[in-house]
Amino acid sequence: MSLQDRLFKRFGSQLREKAIKRAQTRIVLVGRTAADLSPEELEIVVEEEESKLKEELRDKGVLLLFALLGISWLG
Repeated sequence: MSLQDRLFKRFGSQLREKAIKRAQTRIVLVGRTAADLSPEELEIVVEEEESKLKEELRDKGVLLLFALLGISWLG
C-alpha cells in the first residue's frame, strides 16, 4: 500500500470518527437516542455530518489559500 493510500485511509477514518461524534451529538440535541433510529437512518445522519465536515475543510482550505496569496475579503 502506497503512502498516499495510507494517508487517505487514515484521513478518511478520522473524518468518519468525527462525523460519528457529531451525529451522536445531533441525535441527543433532538431528544432521541441512537437506539431510536434504524441503521439506515443512523447512516444517513453520519453521512450528512461527514458531508458538512468535508465542506468546512474545503472552505477553510480556500481561506488558507487566499491568506497565503495575500488576498483579503475586505478589499
